[in-house]
Amino acid sequence: MIERYFQFLGEDQTKQLLEANEKPLTPSIRVNTIKIDKDTLKDRLLSKGFKLESIDWINYGLKIKKSPLNLGSTHEYLQGFYYMQSVAPMLPAFILDPNPSDIVIDMCAAPGGKATHLAQIMNNEGNLILIERNRNRIPALEINLRRLGVSNSIIINEDAVNLSKMNLKADKILLDAPCTGEGLIRQDSSRKRSKTMKDINKLSSIQRKLLKTGLNSLNPGGQLLYSTCSIAPEENELVIDDVLKDNSDFAIVKIPYNYGVKGIIDVYNKTLREDIKYSQRLYPHLHNTIGFFISLIQKIK
Repeated sequence: MIERYFQFLGEDQTKQLLEANEKPLTPSIRVNTIKIDKDTLKDRLLSKGFKLESIDWINYGLKIKKSPLNLGSTHEYLQGFYYMQSVAPMLPAFILDPNPSDIVIDMCAAPGGKATHLAQIMNNEGNLILIERNRNRIPALEINLRRLGVSNSIIINEDAVNLSKMNLKADKILLDAPCTGEGLIRQDSSRKRSKTMKDINKLSSIQRKLLKTGLNSLNPGGQLLYSTCSIAPEENELVIDDVLKDNSDFAIVKIPYNYGVKGIIDVYNKTLREDIKYSQRLYPHLHNTIGFFISLIQKIK
C-alpha cells in the first residue's frame, strides 16, 4: 500500500497521510431537514450538553466536538432528526443535487446514508429508486428510510450491474461504488493490512461494470456521481478512464467548489483523460476527512 502511495503522492505527502491516519476522526451528523431544521436540532443538542461546530461545506451538517451521550441513543436520533455521517460522504448527494422532478437512482443504496440524503435534497418528492444487491442489507436500509421519514423511494433487490436490463432511465444517478475502503483507516485501522492487490483488482472490475451500466442508464444531459472511500487510483481515475476511454458522449463536470484536490491524470506511467482532473480527492492530511474520491460525469448526447 505504502509503495503505491509513494508513486502518486510522493514521500512527504505519504508520511503526512500515514500520520493523519493515526488521528481519530471528529464525529459528525447530517441534520434531516425532512423532519427538523438545523437551528431547532442544534438548540436541543446544546441543551443536553453537546458541543457543536458547523460544517463549512454542508449548511445542515454539524461536527460533534463533545458528546455527553451516545449519538445513536438520543431521542433526536431515534426520532430521525439526524443521520450519523462523516463529512466527506455527505458530498456525493450534495454535489449531485437532484431536483424533486428528477428520476434519481442510487445504485448501491444500503444502509441508506446517501439515499436518505438524496430524499432530503428532493424535499421527499419525485422518484427515488434505491437498488441494493444484498438482501441481508435491505432491512437496515428500510429502517433508516422509516426513521428519517423518507416516502419518495422504492427499493429494488437486484445487482446494479443489471441496471441497463431494467429499462430504467434516470436524470441523476449516484454510484457510491463498493471499494477496498483504503480511505477509512482513520475509522478502522485493520484496513491497513486487510486488503491486497487481488482485492483492488477484483473490486475495480466490479466498479467498471457498475459505472458502465450506470452511464448507459442516463437520460441525455443526465449526470452520474461516482464516489468511493478509497484513495487508490486503481479504483477511481483508472476505472473512469478505462470506461470512458475516447468516448465523447460523456464529459467530467468541473465541480464549482474545491472540496479536495484535483483528480490524478498521470499515474503509474499512464496518462489519462484530461477532464479527469475535474474529479476531486480528499485526504486525511489535507482536509481532515477520511480518504475519499468524487467525480461528476455528464451525458452530453
